[in-house]
Amino acid sequence: MSRSAHPAGPRHADVLPEGHYTAPPADLNVLDPKVWARTVRRDEQGQATVAGIGVARLAEEFGTPAYFLDEDDFRARCRAWADAFGPDADVFYAGKAFLSRAVVRWLHEEGLNLDVCSGGELSTALSAGMPAERIAFHGNNKSEEEIRRAVSVGVGRIVLDSFQEIVRVAHIAQSLGKRQRVQIRVTVGVEAHTHEFIATAHEDQKFGIALAGGQAAEAVRRALSLDGLELIGIHSHIGSQIFDMAGFEVSARRVVQLLAEVRDEHGVELPEIDLGGGLGIAYTSADDPREPHDIAKALKEIVTRECEAARLATPRISVEPGRAIVGPTAFTLYEVGTVKPLEGLRTYVSVDGGMSDNIRTALYDAEYSVSLVSRTSDAEPMLVRVVGKHCESGDIVVRDAFLPADVAPGDLLAVPATGAYCRSMASNYNHALRPPVVAVRDGEARVIVRRETEEDLLRLDVG
Repeated sequence: MSRSAHPAGPRHADVLPEGHYTAPPADLNVLDPKVWARTVRRDEQGQATVAGIGVARLAEEFGTPAYFLDEDDFRARCRAWADAFGPDADVFYAGKAFLSRAVVRWLHEEGLNLDVCSGGELSTALSAGMPAERIAFHGNNKSEEEIRRAVSVGVGRIVLDSFQEIVRVAHIAQSLGKRQRVQIRVTVGVEAHTHEFIATAHEDQKFGIALAGGQAAEAVRRALSLDGLELIGIHSHIGSQIFDMAGFEVSARRVVQLLAEVRDEHGVELPEIDLGGGLGIAYTSADDPREPHDIAKALKEIVTRECEAARLATPRISVEPGRAIVGPTAFTLYEVGTVKPLEGLRTYVSVDGGMSDNIRTALYDAEYSVSLVSRTSDAEPMLVRVVGKHCESGDIVVRDAFLPADVAPGDLLAVPATGAYCRSMASNYNHALRPPVVAVRDGEARVIVRRETEEDLLRLDVG
């Protein structure tokens, strides 16, 4: 089914002032499996389906905007990461990407560990039955209350992020009569090829303790000297949405060098090394992410080679994929409200969500794909900017994309690869109600995080 086209903006990307596309896709009706959850496809009527359920039915039952998460895809990615690294390594799902009690149960059932970075994430993990010993606690400024609870319940590791925290965790552990397993997070001076705000291993940023100037070595001395701590290893995380393994190679080399210095000075070989997460996913067809087995093989080879050169036993490796697991498994469904052509520039397509359900475009200049999913169309491609309903000119969902020229109010659009950092960073800007997260599997859909209501907003407003 198609509709007659309305007057629109330009059809070709060569007039695009600042975009990244060079030409529209050959067929706008094709849903590229690289960026969509594994069970997403079009039915005979042309609408998109996920796990066998059409988007029209989903929109009618759950409303828009809403996040729809392919549970089978999520579980399959968990298994792929666990299989890739095997029993001699640890995979910690980075809960900051997206966390709910249902997700915690899936992780537990699929054998993954969990990385949390706040008291709220820890509470969610524990309330859903994740064993405390399979939880790692991160954060650059953990409160004493958060540390006390983490130590009390017996989390498997706390990642120490500052000299003050080394003392703080040791003191709290001693006061509770415990010896807490810890790692020290180091910044290794690697400039990851990613956005400034999600690069985390260069020295001028808030995370970790720098290798430069001997600070990390001093942190190791202090951690080894305190009775309340059991130092089990070194942690390094170089950034997010990374495709190039070169940064991991430099990071591993520098971390292994630190392990060798620890052995030489203290006579101790620390048994673990955590290389963090940050592996990229496909947000657009131009992205080319690596598969978990390729990543595992590369990281293991890097660490083994560096340890052999330093005459060290190869430590147990940990990794922390978050986005790489949940990101591709979900899409956000919107309804078009207005279509506004600007002659000679582009057409603005406004949807019923925006920066309150996906801040990443405004925050990181993130790129996304978008498709008309309630129907197919034979109309020619039209250059559009998909924007939200908020009172900000930067309220952009997809900066530059092509949609059929007959897109119209009432159509359903979907943005794939929104499983990570969309619901978890969602806000109530303009008193918007945060969308639900709906899990779909085997022809059934169920809410795992419900849509907020006006009553929820007013309940917190005590007047």
